[in-house]
Amino acid sequence: MEIIKIESEFIKLDSFLKLAGICQTGGEAKNLILDEYVSVNGEIETRRGKKLYPGDIISFDGNEFKIGER
Repeated sequence: MEIIKIESEFIKLDSFLKLAGICQTGGEAKNLILDEYVSVNGEIETRRGKKLYPGDIISFDGNEFKIGER
């Protein structure tokens, strides 16, 4: 599990996917989310604006990422 630290209170899911290097653009992030390839805390998430907070776990393509505090 890779820990990705954020500098703010929360980060939106689409922005997180770009920060973590999973995708390069917002459009690509949107498609991954809408096509149900991304889960947050074990649940498929289809809202690209979903707010993620420290401790949340994001899964994509067999990889897990945890939101860490600054």
